[in-house]
This record gives sequence, structure tokens and C-alpha cells, in this order.
Amino acid sequence: MSAVAGDAAEAGWTSGERQTLFAVAVAHAVSHFHMLVFPPLFPLLRDQLGVGFVELGLAITVFSLVSAFTQAPVGFLVDRIGARRVLAAGLALGGLGYGAFAAFGGYGWMIAAAAVAGLANAVYHPADYAILGGRIGAPRMGRAFSWHTFAGYAGGAVAPATMLALAAAFGAQVAVAGAALIAFAAAAYVWLACPPDTIAPKRKARPDAPRILSPAILGLTGFFVLIALSIGGLNGFAVAALVAGPGLTLGTASAALTAFLVGSALGVLLGGKLADRTARHGLVAGAGFAAAAVATVSVVLLPAPGVAAVVLLGVAGVLSGLCMPSRDMMVRAAAPPGQAGAAFGIVSTGFNIGGIVSPLLFGWLMDGGHPSAVFVAAAVFMTATALAAALPELRRRAG
Repeated sequence: MSAVAGDAAEAGWTSGERQTLFAVAVAHAVSHFHMLVFPPLFPLLRDQLGVGFVELGLAITVFSLVSAFTQAPVGFLVDRIGARRVLAAGLALGGLGYGAFAAFGGYGWMIAAAAVAGLANAVYHPADYAILGGRIGAPRMGRAFSWHTFAGYAGGAVAPATMLALAAAFGAQVAVAGAALIAFAAAAYVWLACPPDTIAPKRKARPDAPRILSPAILGLTGFFVLIALSIGGLNGFAVAALVAGPGLTLGTASAALTAFLVGSALGVLLGGKLADRTARHGLVAGAGFAAAAVATVSVVLLPAPGVAAVVLLGVAGVLSGLCMPSRDMMVRAAAPPGQAGAAFGIVSTGFNIGGIVSPLLFGWLMDGGHPSAVFVAAAVFMTATALAAALPELRRRAG
């Protein structure tokens, strides 16, 4: 996380901007960490709780469903009572959920913790983006969004190893308690570091005022669904598809997925600088996803992928990551004044929808004996994502 402050300092940002960016980045890192509190512990929890993997997987389903249904309402709440209040409360709520399981144990408490954590997860995108949008100068907004996304990737990357290390040393419940304490510490830091909320007085809407459920916002929601379908499919099934299809070793297949994830993180940082230097964010996102689609489908076109699969998926990761700050700038541009929280809450629901559909679709392809179709389908969704990003901007410029 120190790199966030270092990059901001080099860019000549104000001390207030650096402080706000670091606090929001910490919160986003915790959000992705909390997504992976239970999954690494499944083998331990299966024996401890006396349930099967289907029952354990239900906790993740509950998490996703609660987050999907509450993200948009929380976005409106952000605009009404303030992003700092909502973000700090969400972090504390996640800590309470996991803390309850750590204190009481039992499968019922696990499901309850997942539900509470899902509600807490609904807070992050609308609150984070509302804080950044209100506190970071426009010339640096793309880089702020890129560090925000990168911090989330970093939080998810360290979660499995951290949870397993804590569980090995102290047991599963103590490991979950550690995740709860991280959330409480982050909540306190966000409350102290982020500027106080300033809520604009509510005015009667003019008949010609832009609507939050505009075609642009609804289109971006579908755009987020497509992103989740393509990225989620590769994250969840690339390793299995590379082993079952071209017959790569588990080590090489895992290296290919790692290259995709690391490439995505690096691409996000590059994309932030690019987003600050152009206003054509739809075209940037469209070109990036189109190129990523070519790299992805090339994996199954090679006669002997091997190391080439690692390289191609690494390239696909960089190209898709490059698009993420421009994606966020597109949402910011579409949000009506004073409704950034609601806008990001609505479009981020697309992530949850895609996250629910993606495992079923790509799992069906694998069960049907079509591992190569995993990469073809991911490439098709990336192509659709590219069109969804670029065509609206091309139409606007043509008109």
C-alpha cells in the first residue's frame, strides 16, 4: 500500500488527496480480502462443522445474492447520508459478521456471517467511488481509480495465504477473528483519514434533470455483467480447462492463471495513467478488451500451448486490466450530479449478476467435455464488452 502514497507524491497531489486515496485503497483491499475469508478454509471447516462442500459453497452463494440485492440501495444511501459514514459502517459490519462466527462457530453462524459480509460488500464500490470522485482532482482521477482497483487485487491476493497461515497456527475460528479485526482497524482508519461528509441540500428535481436510471447507466450495468462473465470464467476455470484440454501440467496451468492475474494488476496501473491522458474512455476500453479477446482465444488455436499459454494469458491480463480505470471514468461521466454513489451502486450490481451466472455457465462447458470452449466463451464475452464500450462513444461522435 505504500506504493499508493509514493505514486501520489510523485504526481504532485495534495496531502489531502494522498490521505484520502490511501484510506479508500485500504478499504478496498479489505473488501477483496473479506471475499476470500471462508473459501481457503473450506477443507478445515468441512471437518470442523460436519458439512459437505455443497453446504460450504452455499455461504458464497448467500454472500453474492445479498450483495447483488443491496448494492443499488446502498448506493442511494451513500448519496443521502454520506460516503464516509457508509464506508466506515460497512467495514465495521463486515467485522461484526466474521467476528460472530469466530465467537460462536457452527454452520448457522457461518451462513449468517456470509449474509452480513455480503451486505458489507455492497458498501464498497458506491462509497469508494463517491469519496474519490468528490475529493480527487479531475486530472488525477484515472490514477486514483487505478490504485483503488489495484488495492482490491492486492487484498484478494494475500487473503488465501494469510487465512491458511493463521488457521495453521491458531485454528480456523481464530483466523476468521483476524479477518474481523482487520475490518475494525480499517473502519477506524477510514473514519479518521477521510474528510467529513458534506451532503448537498436536496432540491426538487427539474423535469429536464438527468435520471439515474438512464440508458447510459443501464447500458453500463450490462457492460459490467459482460466483464464479470469473461473475467470470472477465466479466474474460475482456466486452470481446469488447460489441464483437461491441451493437457498442460497443473503447475503450468496455474502459472498461466497467475500470469493473467498479475498482468491484470499491472495493466490497471498503466490504465490509470492512460485514463488521465484521454477523454475517449469508451474507445480505450473497447480496444483493450478486443485485443484481450484475441489473446485469449489464441490459447486454444495453438497446436501446443505450453509456455505460450502463460504468455498469452499474461498479455490478456494486462490488456483487460488496462481498461478498468477507463471503465470507472465512463461510469463517473454517466452519473448525474450528486448521485455518484447510486450510479456506481447500480452498475456494480452487474458484477454480482455476472458472478452468479459465470460459474454455472463455464462449469456446464467443463462438465460437457468442452474445455476449449472456456477460452472461446471468455473471448466472445470480451468482444461483446468491447462493443458495449466503444459503440456508444462512436455513435456520440458520429452524431
